[in-house]
Amino acid sequence: MKLGAFSISLSVKDLAVSKSFYENLGFSVFAGGMQQGYLIMKNENALIGLFQGMFEGNILTFNPGWDENAQNLEHFDDIREIQKHLKSRQVALGSEADENSTGPASLTLTDPDGNLILVDQHR
Repeated sequence: MKLGAFSISLSVKDLAVSKSFYENLGFSVFAGGMQQGYLIMKNENALIGLFQGMFEGNILTFNPGWDENAQNLEHFDDIREIQKHLKSRQVALGSEADENSTGPASLTLTDPDGNLILVDQHR
């Protein structure tokens, strides 16, 4: 099962302070903007999303169909196939993709320690 690009989405208290901290670790802004309330930061193939006031807690994020540069992959597992696989393994889903749809969709699940996982297909 190919889940696509991985990033962690962090709920931050102060976007400017967090931006500066991660810049000191060698990350640079890849997408988003201060005025939008979020930044996607990149260090080689490591991605961190910084989100102020958008959600509580942190989220592990996978993007089927994308590589770590948000470029389309030629071959990838569609989110509906991933969902069928998870359901066949009796994995409880918090939200589901419409199995009769195509294109962009998402699903969520929670790991045994309460960490939220978002599988978010953009294409």
